[in-house]
Amino acid sequence: MKALFPFHRFGQNRFSALRPSSKAWLLLLPLLLLVPVSCIDEEEFDNNPQGNFLALWKIMDEHYCFFAEKQQQLGIDWQEVKARYAPQIDPDMNDDMLFEVLGNMLGELRDGHVNLYSSFDLARNWSWHENHPSNFSDSLFRKYMGTDYLISSGLRYRILDDHVGYIYCGTFAKGFGEGNLDHVLRHFLTCNALIIDVRNNSGGMITEAERLASRFTDEAVTAGYFRHKSGRGHDDFSSMSPQVIKPSAGLRWHKRVAVLTNRHVYSAANEFVKYMKCFPRTIVVGDSTGGGAGMPFTSELPNGWGVRFSACPMYDRDKQPTERGIAPDCRVGLRDEDEARGIDTIIETARRLLTK
Repeated sequence: MKALFPFHRFGQNRFSALRPSSKAWLLLLPLLLLVPVSCIDEEEFDNNPQGNFLALWKIMDEHYCFFAEKQQQLGIDWQEVKARYAPQIDPDMNDDMLFEVLGNMLGELRDGHVNLYSSFDLARNWSWHENHPSNFSDSLFRKYMGTDYLISSGLRYRILDDHVGYIYCGTFAKGFGEGNLDHVLRHFLTCNALIIDVRNNSGGMITEAERLASRFTDEAVTAGYFRHKSGRGHDDFSSMSPQVIKPSAGLRWHKRVAVLTNRHVYSAANEFVKYMKCFPRTIVVGDSTGGGAGMPFTSELPNGWGVRFSACPMYDRDKQPTERGIAPDCRVGLRDEDEARGIDTIIETARRLLTK
């Protein structure tokens, strides 16, 4: 049987694994333990511009998970992309020129989880937030937080003057333990409601997103689904497996909660918003999230450059893709006139909704 995540040989004496990024291991480990693994002979590519081009195209062709969506949304034909970029490869081109061509080819997919890494640059596509309002102000954030806020691992928190608790979670890349969350929630025991601000949170470890979400449910909830590649074809996927959020054994929040979002919310933070929308006491306020619902994996080209790409698509509880983002329950942006008066429109909207 073919391995789910086969090993690839590219170039002379080069042995590189197609592997999930470190942030994805904890989610996928139970799945990997059930997968029979066997060695597969892979086509070898020379360490020259042509070989690196073909290796990159083939990695994406066999393992990228959103070709169907990109075909529908952007008209992407990966074979046509190959035919269009192949003439740009010259045997005498230097690394800078090769990197630019390969990065441009990957940019056709407009996927924030698709990157090319070298020692001198990172090819990326940030269109999921660059062409949208930021809906976040550092100066307003400092005003609302003041200087006497508390810090617990990656969480900054305080009680606002209307007795609404406020937590800013700017990343899921920094882990927090169950003890951290117990202390934070205990601080808000006398509060009437809670705001969790994940604006500008571009992701991190999905396990941390699940850990935080587990504090807002008293029963196991199927919050979404995921699939994995089962073959080399663009449409070769496993059946959908559920993502279940189980209630934490620690303190849990039973009052109303608002989650604040903007277009910078991506990847694991996008998943967190997806989980929270499943809970009846939650309202999502702000702008649509940026998406990023493909679990990222990494591989390597013959010249040692790394490539990251979306390999496992994830879906919401209705089995709908969230790669392009999640809409809020209450859409509101940061208004210029409010910002001029020192008011965060999104925070104040959430406070009004929570105290109705």
